[in-house]
Amino acid sequence: MSTTVFARPKLQLFGVATGYVVRKIGLSDLTDALRLGWEDFKAIPTHAVVLCVIYPVLGLVIFRAVLGHSLLPLLFPLAAGFTLIGPFAGLGLYELSRRRERGLDVGAWDAMHVLRAPSFGAILGLGVFLFVLFGVWIATADVIYIATFGYEAAASIPDFATRVLTTAEGWTLIIVGCGVGFLFAVVALCVSVVSFPLMLDRHATAIDAVRTSLEAVRMNPLPMAAWGLIVAALLAVGSLPAFIGLCVVLPLLGHASWHLYRKLVEPDPNPPQEEPERPIGHRYAADFPASLFPWSRER
Repeated sequence: MSTTVFARPKLQLFGVATGYVVRKIGLSDLTDALRLGWEDFKAIPTHAVVLCVIYPVLGLVIFRAVLGHSLLPLLFPLAAGFTLIGPFAGLGLYELSRRRERGLDVGAWDAMHVLRAPSFGAILGLGVFLFVLFGVWIATADVIYIATFGYEAAASIPDFATRVLTTAEGWTLIIVGCGVGFLFAVVALCVSVVSFPLMLDRHATAIDAVRTSLEAVRMNPLPMAAWGLIVAALLAVGSLPAFIGLCVVLPLLGHASWHLYRKLVEPDPNPPQEEPERPIGHRYAADFPASLFPWSRER
């Protein structure tokens, strides 16, 4: 494996030490991360599909809403926007991979343990940033379409496809839209490639997590560019059959992102001991709904 360790004892970025050591990786590490992600998915496929089924369902809802409300030009930007919010949406999958890596029992509800992570506030804050970025992207895509074609909506999917693929304005829309979308994707990749796994695993602050992510991209420009292309290609393939393929693609990418984080950031030499879990025991009707969240009960 081509992974090499960044020699400095601490990551220095913008004059501030974060304490997280970033490694250099090679393209072979990307394929290895995907392989390990696929192994995680095969080990817990039911859990992964349950966690991610909302995305193809959301895609179908978006598709129907677009057809019903003449928002057809935003269908592609909405689908492409999954790349912007995907790092936050994969939190539950990171937790499942983390637990499996440590040899712990993995169940569907174990993904909900992210809610009691010490850094959950920082995770939520960075997640809000990605959702804002997603909203700005959708607004920008709408402005680009209006600037190209005006306010007149396409009458149908064939009409829209004809406009976009057979006119000079359509090709302008494709080139400008993809170029601007690429910039949004680069921003999301740079700030989040290791941020969420790092906050979940090492309880990092949002600022330190983003700094570490930026440094990982700076040190590994070619592998990170290749990773971005892999993510975009897999999401495109998964979106083609009415978004149903995302049931496999999203969990695969979520698990693989955890293993990519492991390759990019040197592990904690003194990891905290996993807190022993309380046996489930008997549950009673009077405990509902608190019994759905066992970590909320006093030990």
